[in-house]
Amino acid sequence: MKNQKTKILIVEDSKTQALRLKRDLEQENYDIDVAYDGNQALELLKKKRYNIVISDVVMPGMDGFTLCKAIKKQFGKDQINVILLTALQNPEDIIKGLSFGADNFIIKPYDLPTLLNRIEYIIANQKIRQTNGPELKFEFFFAGKRHTVASQQMQILDLLLSSYDTILQKNRELEKTNKKLKEALDTIKQLKGMLPICSNCHKIRDDEGYWHRVEEYIEQYSDATFTHSLCPDCLVKLYPDYAHKIGKEKK
Repeated sequence: MKNQKTKILIVEDSKTQALRLKRDLEQENYDIDVAYDGNQALELLKKKRYNIVISDVVMPGMDGFTLCKAIKKQFGKDQINVILLTALQNPEDIIKGLSFGADNFIIKPYDLPTLLNRIEYIIANQKIRQTNGPELKFEFFFAGKRHTVASQQMQILDLLLSSYDTILQKNRELEKTNKKLKEALDTIKQLKGMLPICSNCHKIRDDEGYWHRVEEYIEQYSDATFTHSLCPDCLVKLYPDYAHKIGKEKK
């Protein structure tokens, strides 16, 4: 059973997503409050002590990075853990999160078990964080820019682990998608190899039992299109005089 005293503040400008996440976490016995922007979140943080803040990055007004920086500045870097929800379209977001004091990243879209695992990890390591020692300040170049970051060892480790965990999760999702795609392609190949065709009129039956002319079926289930003409045999059969004339001209 989860610790009922663990207090979590959700910061999300989408009311629908915020209330859905609130419901899911309350079912796990967490104490949940919701703020719909950064300023409202800071006001709630002044009135109530939270263990974890889960904030979307993209929000009107104060974004998640700025909120994280304000939380760490006002309430201490080790007092409140901040999880940022982000699409992470730019690798520099990790560096920005590190410099602003973020404790963890979760890539959107995410599933609930992933978020619960991150929360449990943070709770389990809270005491270690409080005795983590002084900050380390270092400079490095990335993407042609110089970056200066001051951070504790545990925070760096947490971000590295969360990034690695995200990569593994996305790889697993990609493998599942590739497997489904391969199965779909195999099914398509099998269907194309077993087309029911009428031995008299040569119409093809589709999966719903309807019969189509060959050209209709192929145009519907492929990118091919048809132009109509007459083969020599049909030309002789249907228009013998014209066929005879064409034959003379060719000679």
